[in-house]
Amino acid sequence: MYTAWVLEVVIQTGLDPVRTYVSELAAADQPLGGLFRATDLAAGLLLLAGALWALLRLPRRPWTVVGWAALALFGAATAVDSRLPLSCAPTVDPECAARETAGLVPATHTAHAVSSSLAMAGALAGIVALTVAARRYRIWAPLARTGPALVVLELAATGWTLAAVAAFEAGRGNWSLGAGQRLQVLLVAGWLAVLAISVARERD
Repeated sequence: MYTAWVLEVVIQTGLDPVRTYVSELAAADQPLGGLFRATDLAAGLLLLAGALWALLRLPRRPWTVVGWAALALFGAATAVDSRLPLSCAPTVDPECAARETAGLVPATHTAHAVSSSLAMAGALAGIVALTVAARRYRIWAPLARTGPALVVLELAATGWTLAAVAAFEAGRGNWSLGAGQRLQVLLVAGWLAVLAISVARERD
């Protein structure tokens, strides 16, 4: 469900996926905002539940505890994020961008930025920690094999996204912000799929 934004391929959202934030799909003024907020909430709660289950039921080692706790933060922050939508889409609405720059948008814009940052920080920490755990403790073979490459790609996509956001906020262009962020979250979803397969195989 963290990849619900791929519905853009078959549903006309009116937002350019190359240039817009993923979270703008869930903005309060978007016609499909409710759908994307609901899928984000469900994804966040499921991830939080899964991470807490892993903390309680799977063997505890330093790197796994850090990793599962980070994924719990990711899930919780994603769920909170879904309840704090943007009021408008600043990358496509100049008036929205101007109000945001002037501080005339609802406080949810700032709160959304904080919860989104916490979510991605949790995701990155979890990806790194559990990939290290897979290799150091010789567990979760699929993750141990593919995790390092996914970590490198995720860090590169995150760097692209952060640079694009900085450029946009400084009025220096868009730098295909949407493409970078969509790649970033797609890699997170892919890594989570590998983790799920790895844990399931270990328990068989």
